[in-house]
Parts: sequence; structure tokens; C-alpha cells
Amino acid sequence: MLSGKKVLVIICGGIAAFKVLELIRKLKNLNADVIPVMTPSAKHFITEMSVACLSGSKVYSQLFDLTDETEIGHIKLAQSADIILVAPATADFMAKVAAGICSNLAETVVAAASCKVVMIPAMNVKMWDKKANQRVVSTLKDDGFDFIGPSRGEMACGDFGDGRFEEVEEIQNYVEQFFQPKKLEGKRVLVTSGSTLEIIDPVRFISNRSSGRQGVDIAKALNAYGAEVIFISGPSSVKPPVVSEIINVETADQMYEAVVAQKNIDVVICVAAVGDWQIKDTSNNKLKKEMNKELKLTLIQNRDILKTVANLKNRPSLVIGFAAETQNVIENAKKKRVQKNCDWILANDVSRGNDTMGGTFNKVSLITSAGVENWPKLPKSEVGFRLAQKIAEVI
Repeated sequence: MLSGKKVLVIICGGIAAFKVLELIRKLKNLNADVIPVMTPSAKHFITEMSVACLSGSKVYSQLFDLTDETEIGHIKLAQSADIILVAPATADFMAKVAAGICSNLAETVVAAASCKVVMIPAMNVKMWDKKANQRVVSTLKDDGFDFIGPSRGEMACGDFGDGRFEEVEEIQNYVEQFFQPKKLEGKRVLVTSGSTLEIIDPVRFISNRSSGRQGVDIAKALNAYGAEVIFISGPSSVKPPVVSEIINVETADQMYEAVVAQKNIDVVICVAAVGDWQIKDTSNNKLKKEMNKELKLTLIQNRDILKTVANLKNRPSLVIGFAAETQNVIENAKKKRVQKNCDWILANDVSRGNDTMGGTFNKVSLITSAGVENWPKLPKSEVGFRLAQKIAEVI
């Protein structure tokens, strides 16, 4: 997939440096040419031999290497890369780059780079949260640097919070997306995602098991293909994608209003697991169980987002829905496509026990007017890329 692409990986001195070895292995499996650069402090955590063996390349670390610098090596390294990953990006390294300091080979390479440079931070949560460090992060973002992570979790020291090195799979996904051809550039795509909450009282609600992961992965893939993505999401347990616009909602009514308010949309993909019903009479006060040995709720249907969009006078060129079924999956999905007047339906079996809802894999069937195309069980990220590719072929 990345054949011929040169990925320069700068390894800084941090406990997360050992995770970069796995990142290099995965990039090599994608046929990328990996060019490793190590800071002096990185060698306290991993060895040059390990990096060289996994990358299949010479490890660059000396700014004043006689052989390399007679050929202006730091400039050649910077100009040869298609993308530069700094992993783990330490507070020290980022601060020096933001200030324009070039005290070692790695900092000098970044200063001379004309390609995209991506910081992948890893540090203690207290360091990450420091105002001085956040000023550095803000400066780098303003200067055009991208960031992956940090994620939230337990630190090597035992602290908990933001500062963990992002999962290698997420970094790999970013790199793959970076090199995707921008086949959807200039197209505005709306994606609904997550679940919805239907309020019973101030502390209780009805919802479902959707994690929002499939919607996030579809939005990421569309963004990688160059689309302008408007992401409307209900409650979700996964991090939102980096896209043009994110609109957070809670209820089905809020999602409906947010969707119909959008204009000049080329493609709509309704991935969200929207509640079919809402409570007719919600309570302004918490319902007390001592007063209600039996609680009877009257439900009324929510407005149908997919059907509304598919039947607009100026409807998008392509309207895509999801059919989450537990029986007669294909038959019910075919009926749904016709009844809603949408162009495509992605049907999947969400029977309890198959881990589709809340899991990382999905097995879908793409249903169009031409017939049914069954996809194998795939990571949800791959489902996203397959769908983006299909959209790019027809839009």
C-alpha cells in the first residue's frame, strides 16, 4: 500500500520509544521505506541495532557525521521524506522545534523539512497539561504540524490522564490515510454517528449499545479521500475524528434538526443508531421508585432522519443508510432501501453476541438498485475505506 513512500521516523528519548519498534515493523509491512533518525537520548531506551534491523536502513543520529555532512546530509534527509513522524515527541523536543532550535540532527531535519511533520507526544499527564507545554503545542499546530494523540490512560509512573503514546494502529491508520488519493476533494459529506438518548427524567434515559466506532472510521476514511466532512454525533465511546466540522447532539430530535439544517451536501451517510421512539411525557423531576412500583412509559415515534433526507426536494446526490438487523437481514434491508427512498443500504447483523455493536469488526452487505454485494468480516476502519472508495467511484 505504501510502496515507494518514504517515511522518516524521528525517535526521541522517552519510555514509549520501545513502541516505535512496532510502528516501524507495521510500516515496513505496508512496504514503506522507513528512514530512522534517533536523538542522543533515544539511545538510552532502545538500541540502534534494533531500529536498523526492523527498518532495514541505516540509523542516522549524528549531526556532525563527516561522511553524511560532506553531502549536506540533514538537508537530504529532510527533502527525501514524504512524511516525518516524531515518535515519541517529548516536551523538550517539541519546545526546541517551536523555538527554531537545531541542537541535534533530528531537530535540524525538522527545521529543514518541507513535507508534513507529525508529532506523536508521550509524557506524564502533568507535563502535558502544563501551560508552557500547551503553548508549545498551540504554536506547532499554528505552524502546520499535525498531532496524533496523546491518548488517555495509565502512565509508566502510575499516574492516569492524557499523555499516553497513541496506539500504533491509530498511527498506522493516519499514515495510510495521508497517502490516500484525494478522490473526493471538493465534495461535502455529512455523516451521522453514535447513539441517541431518549430522556425519561433528569437522570434516566433509553439508549442502545452503539459505540460510534463505525461512524468515526467512515468519517476518517472520507477525510483521507479529501472530502469536507460534517460529522454529527450522538453519545459515543470513541474519540471523534479530525474532520471539517463536528456537531455533538444527544437526542434523536436534536440530530434531526442538525441534519436538516445542513445545506449543499453531496453525500449523506446515516450511520448513527438513532432511537426509533422517544418518551411522550418526560418528567422534570427524578422519578422515585417508592412512588412507582410499576413504571409505564408511553413511547411515540421519532422523526425519520434517513427518509427525510432521501426525500428532500434538493436531496444529496447519494443518500446512504445502515440497516442494523437481527433476522432476515438482507430482505429487511432491501425493503428499507425502497421504503426510505435511499440509494444504498449497508446491512449488518447486530444480534447480541457477534460484537458488531461496540466491537472493532463489522460484516456488512452493500445493497443498491443493482443488487447485493457481500463484504467479508473486516475491521471497521477497512469498512470505512471500502465505502469511501465506492463513493469516489460514483460521485
